Amino acid sequence: MLMTPARTIAFLFAMPLMTLTNVAMAEKPLDYNRDVRPILSENCFYCHGPDPEHREGDLRFDEEEAAKDYAIVPGDLESSEFYQRIIADPDSRMPPVDSGKKLSAKDIATLKRWIEEGAQYEKHWAYVPLQSHPVPEVQNKDWPESDIDRFLLAKMESEGLKPSPAADKVTLLRRVTFDLTGLPPTVEEVKAFLDDQSPDAFEKVVDRLLASDRYGERMAIYWLDLVRFADTVGYHGDQDHNISPYRDYVLDAFNSNLPFDQFTREQLAGDLLPDSTIDQKIASGYNRLLQTTHEGGLQEKEYLAIYAADRVRNVSQVWMGATVGCAQCHTHKYDPYTIDDFYSLAAFFADVDEAQHFKVGTNALPTKRPPEIKVLSQRERSKLAELQAELAEISSDDEAETERLQKQIDELNKSARLTMVTEAIKPRQMRVLPRGNWLDDSGKIVTPAIPTFLGNIDTQQDRATRLDLANWLTDPQHGSGGLTARVFANRMWYLFYGVGLSASLGDFGGQGEPPVHPELLDYLAVDFYQNDWDIKRLVKSMVMTSAYKQSSFASAETREQDPYNRFYSHQTRHRLPAEMIRDNALAVSGLLNLEYGGPSVKPYQPTGYYRHLNFPQRKYHEDKNEQQWRRGVYVHWQRQFLHPSLKAFDAPSREECTVERARSNTPLAALALLNDPTYIEAAREFATRILSSEAADDQARLNRAYMLALSRVPDSEEQQILTQILHENREIYRKDTQAAAKLLEIGLKPSDDAIEVAELAAWTQVARVIFNLDEFITRN
Repeated sequence: MLMTPARTIAFLFAMPLMTLTNVAMAEKPLDYNRDVRPILSENCFYCHGPDPEHREGDLRFDEEEAAKDYAIVPGDLESSEFYQRIIADPDSRMPPVDSGKKLSAKDIATLKRWIEEGAQYEKHWAYVPLQSHPVPEVQNKDWPESDIDRFLLAKMESEGLKPSPAADKVTLLRRVTFDLTGLPPTVEEVKAFLDDQSPDAFEKVVDRLLASDRYGERMAIYWLDLVRFADTVGYHGDQDHNISPYRDYVLDAFNSNLPFDQFTREQLAGDLLPDSTIDQKIASGYNRLLQTTHEGGLQEKEYLAIYAADRVRNVSQVWMGATVGCAQCHTHKYDPYTIDDFYSLAAFFADVDEAQHFKVGTNALPTKRPPEIKVLSQRERSKLAELQAELAEISSDDEAETERLQKQIDELNKSARLTMVTEAIKPRQMRVLPRGNWLDDSGKIVTPAIPTFLGNIDTQQDRATRLDLANWLTDPQHGSGGLTARVFANRMWYLFYGVGLSASLGDFGGQGEPPVHPELLDYLAVDFYQNDWDIKRLVKSMVMTSAYKQSSFASAETREQDPYNRFYSHQTRHRLPAEMIRDNALAVSGLLNLEYGGPSVKPYQPTGYYRHLNFPQRKYHEDKNEQQWRRGVYVHWQRQFLHPSLKAFDAPSREECTVERARSNTPLAALALLNDPTYIEAAREFATRILSSEAADDQARLNRAYMLALSRVPDSEEQQILTQILHENREIYRKDTQAAAKLLEIGLKPSDDAIEVAELAAWTQVARVIFNLDEFITRN
């Protein structure tokens, strides 16, 4: 094919860059999933991909046979119309100039080389069965502590990178304690770790943290983001609903190390399991976590369609890392999910009894969302059994002891909470809704089925059930268990290394990023399901590595070569999640209430923040007792009006699945740390804790404050700055005792010692400064 002058000029213009790129790429084999598919998906699949309704020219490039029949001739650039069009003049260039998409010189060079090498296609990486890869050999034999290290080091060495030195012991202890419990280490824990010189000192720390109740609370935060757990309905009046026992079920599941496949079955189909237990019924509340409406005059059919779509989006995101939700109105533009697949997945949930609240739901707080059952938590039931056993052993004439135990039993039973559960009814008819239009009944009727390209579901029933779906999602041999294991392992890696092996935590499809370490991701996923879906084992394997123990410092050269740390040659430092920042301040101050489980709690919140909430209008009432100081995982989650302090640190509203929170750095966050009453009270209590220590002078007290807050003593510059702040505030408050009293939120009496009040106020200001240090809110 002859080139036009314009095409020749465009080609010659691209030649130098293409040549340089080819030289660099020639050192590595070209990989379709890693190098080619992302280019085609981004620039070609929208018009030449899976969706037949919007396909241009009846030409598609997502399938090898179709592409090679019409546009690609392997090894022959001149005869490949595909290539000739991407270097054509603007009038006939692909992608079209007006599409807003443009191939870079590097992209063109990659596609050129791909064709020259035979234009080999590969099945999408996420849907290729898991493989057991041999652990690679490495040059630096001394660095790896595990097979995970060997996979990582082999990649580093191939990229010309070296691991960072190990972090110091204090940094490592703070890192792993935050990662596994969401809390800082205590001064005593720091000292014990520094004193322990045994080879297994770190492993003992990890085992201790994994055995702590705090571990389940920390892990639950991420899971609750995924399943969009909240205490309110979301739509319209955003009324409260009864669901807190589900949150406690998640805590218990992580703490008891419930295997992930069983964790999945109980949530999707706890009500369908044989002899379903109370905990499994509570777990089935997962199906009820979506947003609902209680608005008068609503169209029931419309909202049932909205609910069905919500469930497909969430299930596919949480367990498949897939954007099946994009197929609600038409076949997916980039992935092989059809509109029929979407509604067939929705049909699995057509038996969920979700219409009752249309008739009985009210604007009351909480609203009614039957079916609901009254339950005690797992630990409350264990306590109840103990009390009943004690009562049974008491002789009948010990009336005082009998009365005492009976009172405890009555109080415990009285504390039972309502929680939404799933109850199966006769399945509703499910139709494909053309263009997602709930008013259009012309679409065909579908029954529960998995996406066609993934095969068929194996069921013993006339109609596949939610339990069949759960089993398929966790079956690595005959289902998508391999995909599920990859998705979960990738997200756990993100929690402990800052970025997933595939950075696309929620999209393992064509628009997502292929893993930079596909062999390692397969290794982790295979190991996960072969060891009975043991989550604690997976977590431990990820933190018991040299890679995890690295310093977060990276040289300028390393950052230039690997700016996003995709080769993990150092650890990542990042701001703590919203709940952890609050928990950290409460822990350091001594205020933190570590009570486990129970109803959601309401900390301080700005007056009038709920003034725009209607149906009903309401006024926020914070807790007045020790519940105020519970951990962030227990904070009341109001979808429309999320607690502003949590919102300032990027906590999501949980209207949809959140696979990765944003990490912003805004003035609002600093203002929240300075002015939120929780942080002011925490600062005051922290100051009291500092002053009540055995430290005799200002320097010793500053050392004590830093040890409590940062697990180290301040350097000379920090000592100087904080001493100056202390002295300045001490003078101010000694002259203005009323200002000190206002800061401390206390009422002065004539007998109060002005000097002591001023001293507490001055140290409170120092505490506020410490709470606002970057180091205080950062995981290093």
